[in-house]
Amino acid sequence: MADDKIRIGILGAGAMGTAHAAVYADIVDVEVVGVFARDLQRARSAAALCKAEPFTDADALIRHPAVDAIDVCLPSAVHHDFVIPALDQGKHVFCESPLALRLADARRMLEAARRADRLLQVGLLMRSVSAYEHVKAVATSGEHGRLLSLATWRLGSYLRPGAPDHKAHYSDPSTELMTFDFDFVQWLMGPPARLSASATRTAQGGPGEISAILDYDDGRQATVVASGLMPRGFPFSVGFRVLFEDAAFELQTVFEGGPPRSNFTVVSDNAPPRGVVTPGRNPYQVELQRFADCIRGRADPGLLDAERAIEALALSIATQRALQGSGIRYQGSDSIGSFSDP
Repeated sequence: MADDKIRIGILGAGAMGTAHAAVYADIVDVEVVGVFARDLQRARSAAALCKAEPFTDADALIRHPAVDAIDVCLPSAVHHDFVIPALDQGKHVFCESPLALRLADARRMLEAARRADRLLQVGLLMRSVSAYEHVKAVATSGEHGRLLSLATWRLGSYLRPGAPDHKAHYSDPSTELMTFDFDFVQWLMGPPARLSASATRTAQGGPGEISAILDYDDGRQATVVASGLMPRGFPFSVGFRVLFEDAAFELQTVFEGGPPRSNFTVVSDNAPPRGVVTPGRNPYQVELQRFADCIRGRADPGLLDAERAIEALALSIATQRALQGSGIRYQGSDSIGSFSDP
């Protein structure tokens, strides 16, 4: 890395690519070489945030000799079309979630990273959100006893045409929404023994709102709910409730333009609900700084490793199978091993 800078190429100039461009502009010793979009004006707008060059040729940016790493912020269905060529060119890669919509594609990306001996990091964003980190630390310390159950929700209207968050290129909630919370579940509780699911269908027959139940052989349980069918006026909302033997934590976050509004509380038998104070920080800044630190060998790449993303995707695929009535019994080892796409 000339001048000891990490030089990044960003693929995508939509909401996520723009957010990443703004974050990189504030990371010391990182320089964005270029931002790719098929539309030149969009490429220019995002590139201006980080004083980079706009590109309308993704291959040219991937092959650029000055680029050390590629950040992929394109639609999930085409991630593998860009991640694998970037790895084959010897670039480190950061890819937004979900890593892929099919396990076969995700595994090919992981194999390409191993073959090239390059990092493949994934935007498992919840691991960089302060409230989620706090609960992970509590679970690890055991200070409130054993973790008994977890419930998460991620509610939006993106499947409704004309909704503020409508995205025509998004897939169903099992991957576009639930993957984030499946990763959180496994981060806290490990792989489940069984998964079952039910769904409310869209007018076209696809799953629009999904409820998945993950059971553990030791009696613990997690419930993951995701919806793309909320009314158009319903603000995108996410949250969780985590029950320990001696306390329960709840997070409610609402996105209504501007910074999200969050309420994070804890309650116990001996105390009423009280606010939990966590560091106020941008989780995108946290995960992209970690990516840069991993390239430099200053951080453990295991936190956002592609294997963790594949494990979460395996639960998304298990959910799809359960909705098809296959009565699947999920096995944790299947996430990297024999588990396959429907």
